[in-house]
Amino acid sequence: MAQKHSVDLVPPAPKLAVLSLQHVLAFYAGAVIVPLLIASSLNLDAQTTIHLINADLFTCGIATIIQSVGITKHVGVRLPIIQGVTTTAVAPIIAIGLAVTGGEGGNAALPAIYGAIIVSGLFTFLAAPYFTKLLRFFPPVVTGTVLLVMGTSLLAVSANDFVGYAEGVPSGRNLAYGFGTLLVIVLVQRFFKGFLGTIAVLVGLVGGTLVAVFSGDLDSAKIQAFHDAGAVSVTTPFYFGIPVFTLTGCISMIIVMAITMVETTGDVFATGEIVGKRITKSHITAALRADGISTLLGGVLNSFPYTCFAQNVGLVRITRVKSRWVATGAGCIMILLGVLPKAGGIVNMIPSPVLGGASLAMFANVAWVGLQTIAKADMKDNRNAVIVTTALGLAMLVTFKPTISEVFPAWAQIFFSSGMTIGAITAILLNLLFFHVGRQSGEDVVVDERGKLLGIDAVNAMSRDEFVDAFAAVFNTQQWPLEHAWEHRPFAHAAELRTAIQEAILTADSVRQESLIQDYPDMAQLLGINGAQAVSRDIGSIALEGASDEQLEQISEISEQYRARFSMPFVGYLSPLDTPERIIEDGVRRLDNSSVQEHVVALSQVVEISNDRFDMLVDGANPVRAAWQAKFSEN
Repeated sequence: MAQKHSVDLVPPAPKLAVLSLQHVLAFYAGAVIVPLLIASSLNLDAQTTIHLINADLFTCGIATIIQSVGITKHVGVRLPIIQGVTTTAVAPIIAIGLAVTGGEGGNAALPAIYGAIIVSGLFTFLAAPYFTKLLRFFPPVVTGTVLLVMGTSLLAVSANDFVGYAEGVPSGRNLAYGFGTLLVIVLVQRFFKGFLGTIAVLVGLVGGTLVAVFSGDLDSAKIQAFHDAGAVSVTTPFYFGIPVFTLTGCISMIIVMAITMVETTGDVFATGEIVGKRITKSHITAALRADGISTLLGGVLNSFPYTCFAQNVGLVRITRVKSRWVATGAGCIMILLGVLPKAGGIVNMIPSPVLGGASLAMFANVAWVGLQTIAKADMKDNRNAVIVTTALGLAMLVTFKPTISEVFPAWAQIFFSSGMTIGAITAILLNLLFFHVGRQSGEDVVVDERGKLLGIDAVNAMSRDEFVDAFAAVFNTQQWPLEHAWEHRPFAHAAELRTAIQEAILTADSVRQESLIQDYPDMAQLLGINGAQAVSRDIGSIALEGASDEQLEQISEISEQYRARFSMPFVGYLSPLDTPERIIEDGVRRLDNSSVQEHVVALSQVVEISNDRFDMLVDGANPVRAAWQAKFSEN
C-alpha cells in the first residue's frame, strides 16, 4: 500500500483541534477587519455590521473546506490553505456602494456590491483553466503597482477610523488609542517570532479593545447591539435583497479577482514548496476554481471575494504542520463562529481608533508588498517607471480629490471615484501599451533561474561560469551546450542566444549528443512520483496526469521496448495539448525507426525541451515575444 503524503495525514483529534484553532487566530484579524472597514465607510448600522461579520466567518469556513478538501478533483487544491476575504476588494466595494447610493451608503448599497461579487466569482471559475495564458498581462510591474495603489488608497479609510470620526470620545483619546494600537503591533513584531509574530494585529486589536472596556470608552450603541444579538443565527441567501448588476461595478470586481488570481497562484506554489508537493497547472486551475466558487458563494451569502491567506501560508512554514485537514478543522471553527451573533457583536465593539491603528499597519504592509513586487521588474527600464508613477499619481489624485468623479458621466464615475480602481486600470492599460502593442524599442531581456532580470548586455558581459549558472535550468546536468553557446558572444538579442544554444546541440559530436540524450528521463520515469519530482521543470508529467491505468501501462511498456531497441531513454517533448493517446501513438511510430533516424528524432526532442525551458526564462521579461507566441499558437 502506497504511503500517504504528509498533506493527507490526519493528526489525532486533540492535536488537530489545537492546530486548527492556531490557524483561526492567525487568520481572524485579517478576516474580520474587511467587513468592519466596509461597514464603517458605508455607514452601516451595528446590526448590519454584526451580520456581515458572521456571514464573512461562516463563508470563510465553507471556502476553506472547499479549498482543502476539494469538490471532485477539479475544484480545490487540497493543500493546507486558509481562505479569507481579500483586502484588495475593500476600496472597489466601498466605491461601488457609494456610487450607487449617491455617496450616502447604507444597506441600499449592498445589492449592487453583491451583484458585482457574484459576477466576478463566476468569471474566476470560468477563467481558471485559461489563466496561465493571461499571466503575461500581469507581470510584477502591474501586480506590484496594483498592490501599492491599493495599500496607499486604503490608508485614507484607516485615517478616518484612526482619528475616531465614529466615536464620541475626545480627539486626544482617539489618537492615544490609534497610536497605542499601532505601537503594540510594532512591538509584538519586534520582540516575538514565530506564531506570536503572525498574530500581532490580533494582539493589537484585543489589547486596544480591552483598554477601552476598562476605560468606559465603548460605543453605547454597539454595546446595545451586542446585547440584542441572538444566541444562534445563520445568514440566509440574498439577505439584503436581490442582487443588482451594474457594468462598472462588475468590471471593477473582475479586475480585483484577476489580481487575486495572481496572488493565489503564488500562494499555491509557495505552499506546495513548503509541504513538498509538486504543483502543476491542474493544481492552479483547481485552486482558482475554488476561489471562484467561494466568491460566488460570498455574493449569495452576503460576504465578499475570497483568496488564499498569505499569513497562514507563513504559519504552515513556521509550524511545519503540513496536513490539509488542519485547514479543514480551521474551516469548521470558522463556520461555528459564523453562526454565533454574539461573537460578531464582540468584534463590532472594537473602537474605531483601535481599528484604524490596526488597519493602518495592515494596509501599509500591503503597499510594502507592492513595492517588493515592483522591485522584481527591471528598474532601469523607463517603461516600467512610467507605468508605476502614472498609475500611482492618478490613484492619489482620486484619493485626495474624490469629487473629480462628478465631472464624468454617471456610468464612468465608479472608475474615477476609487483610487485603487483607476490605478489598477491605468497599470494594466499602460503595460499593454508599452509591452504588447506595436514594435518595442526596449532592450531584450532574459531572466535567470533565480528570477533576476538580465539585459542582453549583462549576458554578454558574463564569464563562462556565470553564463552557465544563469541558464543552468535549460538543461539537466549536461551543461556543455551552454559552454559552447557562450563562445559565440556577443548576442544582439535573446533570440540570437536561443539559436546559439540550438546550434551547440545539433553541431556537437555524436558522443556528446548521446550523453545529452541519456541525461533525460524516459516516459516510464515520468510516471513515477520520484521521477516526476526530478523533472519538475518539464510539462510532460502534466500531460501524463490524465492517463488511465491502461494507458500508463502501455506507455511504460513502450518505454521498455524503446530502451531495449535503441539503448536510449524514450525522450519526448510534451506540450500542454498532448494527450496520452498521442504519446502512445508517437511511441509506437518511433519504434519502427532505424537507429540512425531515431537518434536524430531523439536529439530533436531534446532541442525542443531546451527551447521550452529557455522560453520559460525569457517570457516573463519579454512580454511582446510571449504575446506573439500565444497568437501563433492560437492560429
